[in-house]
Amino acid sequence: MPSNRTREETIELGVELLEHLEDEELPLAEAMDRIEAVTTNPALTRDILDTAEDRGVIDREGASVRTRRGGSFVRFESEVVTREGDFSCRRCGTAITTGHFVRFEAGELGPFGSSCVRKVLGRE
Repeated sequence: MPSNRTREETIELGVELLEHLEDEELPLAEAMDRIEAVTTNPALTRDILDTAEDRGVIDREGASVRTRRGGSFVRFESEVVTREGDFSCRRCGTAITTGHFVRFEAGELGPFGSSCVRKVLGRE
């Protein structure tokens, strides 16, 4: 979690990421893998899942997560921006020169490499 993002802001960003799941159902492990793009803190991950469930974004059933709202996918043309620079991918840690950033209402998530941004958003 970046030092400039509060716990509440991190939870909001994670819930918004789950709101944009394109899959109707995911294994819990895959949902958690996507949440790791926001935080690797287990307590925050649990809070994100609990908040999303409380708000009616997801249902958790055993080892799976089901979307309740039928996710609204992220548009690459308008909601994913690229910037040139020296970055480390937030998902895999690889050094990248083109960072992909996802714009959500709750904040911006990234940088990611081109394949990792697709994995975080469920496109691969």
